Amino acid sequence: MSDTKKPQGAELSEDVVRRVAHLSRLALDDASIERHRGQLVSILGYIDRLRELDTENVDPMAHPLDVVNRLDADEPRACLSNEALMKMAPQAAAPFVRVPKVLGGGEGA
Repeated sequence: MSDTKKPQGAELSEDVVRRVAHLSRLALDDASIERHRGQLVSILGYIDRLRELDTENVDPMAHPLDVVNRLDADEPRACLSNEALMKMAPQAAAPFVRVPKVLGGGEGA
């Protein structure tokens, strides 16, 4: 690479890191500012490298893998019998299954 242009992240100051941390609602102490500055410089350097790539004939994509909807078809199937469900339930009083209380006693709801 003969380009002498400095990468975008090379001039990243501590003040910029503090501003980004503030906007991100991160509380960084002085010791971690320099570590995060180094990480941001590295990320911005990587972005600079990506900008050098020729993407003119590259189609945008939502996912790096060629994945299609992998969900099963929503088709009705035979269900378990009531007897089988009662055997699987931790507490049952046929034909009902006992479950823990979900809603409060009406207070503040």
